[in-house]
Amino acid sequence: MTERVLLAGCGDLGLRVAARLQDRGHEVWALRRSPREDLSEGIRWLRGDLTAPSTLAGLPVGFTQVVYSPTPGAREEAAYRAVFVDGLRHLVEAVATKDVKRWLFVSSSAVYGEHGDAWVDETTPTDPPGFNGRILREAEQWLALQGLPAVSMRLAGIYGAGRTQLLDRIRAGVARVPRGSPHWSNRIHADDAAAAIAHVLSLPEVDPLYLGVDDTPLPMDVLYDALADLMHVPRPAEGPAPAGIGSKKLSNARLKATGFRCQWPDAREGYRALV
Repeated sequence: MTERVLLAGCGDLGLRVAARLQDRGHEVWALRRSPREDLSEGIRWLRGDLTAPSTLAGLPVGFTQVVYSPTPGAREEAAYRAVFVDGLRHLVEAVATKDVKRWLFVSSSAVYGEHGDAWVDETTPTDPPGFNGRILREAEQWLALQGLPAVSMRLAGIYGAGRTQLLDRIRAGVARVPRGSPHWSNRIHADDAAAAIAHVLSLPEVDPLYLGVDDTPLPMDVLYDALADLMHVPRPAEGPAPAGIGSKKLSNARLKATGFRCQWPDAREGYRALV
């Protein structure tokens, strides 16, 4: 069956999702403040601002699936709330919800707190240490209460082409890692994140929540040292773990049980392909 999919927010990740949906023969519409028709063929672009409900009036009808994956204009609490909480509400009010059989909210593993060496899955209680995680959790919970066919996907740290900040910091010698006791790090390649979203959209039945992460949680020093060795630069010096990111080992068992498999199950190999 051909789906009519609305991507609310369509940056790098959204474009990767769009390509996979188009390969399956689906009709893809993308909503952005500034449409980017130059970036891809076949996407039907819509101009609108999720934080300004008047710009969402008159959206096309008949969408059967909606993916909510906007990017805040700034890493500030007000910007996150405007996009993820208020913007989500504005879109739900603007879309003809009777036609939509699946809403997919792209969230983040930032909703979890500190768990040390313990495994974390969809049943683990959330305890976000930062405003970003708190706001994303609030948006997830609001959507779940609307009586809509909704699913949230909590993505781990995304890397890939165009997302090389960690490599750049290690190469520049400014990255620091805790050593002595493991501080666990979790990643997912951008292509795998997009594939996971497209995969969940294709499932006939879904759970309300999935973790989008690769198969291999790594102690931060193990990952950073491997990347430094790949680039033939000095390994990072010892230092504190990043603030607001608790140590945890994320499990993708629920997602894998649906038949999904990562192209890059270990971030060391995914980064190797980039380098």
